Amino acid sequence: MKVDGSSFTDEVEPRTLLVHYLREQLGKTGTVIGCDTGNCGACTVHLDGRSVKSCSLLAVQADGHAVTTIEGLSTNGQLHPMQQAFHENHALQCGYCTPGMIMQSIDLIVDNPDPSDEDIRLGLEGNLCRCTGYQNIVKAVRAAAHQANARPADAQANTRPADAQPAGAQAVDARPADAPAAVGGVG
Repeated sequence: MKVDGSSFTDEVEPRTLLVHYLREQLGKTGTVIGCDTGNCGACTVHLDGRSVKSCSLLAVQADGHAVTTIEGLSTNGQLHPMQQAFHENHALQCGYCTPGMIMQSIDLIVDNPDPSDEDIRLGLEGNLCRCTGYQNIVKAVRAAAHQANARPADAQANTRPADAQPAGAQAVDARPADAPAAVGGVG
């Protein structure tokens, strides 16, 4: 499978969950384990450009697919626009839910580039913030969507990495060349 743009070939037990493979075998600890039952969304990653809960997917099910983790979003030390929006809008408290929230938020604005606050809340309902910091998370997603919509059409965000585009999606790199660094999700 391809993870964050790099190819990996490993043998895993058939029962190994994707989240455990990412964390334990590849060292992608930015993908956190929350509830381990698919209820909290903290382990959300992209599989072929669509958000999935990696605690509900076997690693062997991801074989032959492209997986993007929170650590694969930034490029050359530059934050992804959604990571930057979370940073600028103080959309994290303890930060435990942040990687999953960011991954789900990217998926949300690709499907709905101009979401209302209600759309954002509905789109993130499978991701829980145990600090209940939802207001700033909604604000960050709205800011990222606004930023993406403000860019010229040829540079607008499909915010997924080019190697993780869903079938039929336009592969447009939305990452600004001058985006700052930080909400990288190592933990």
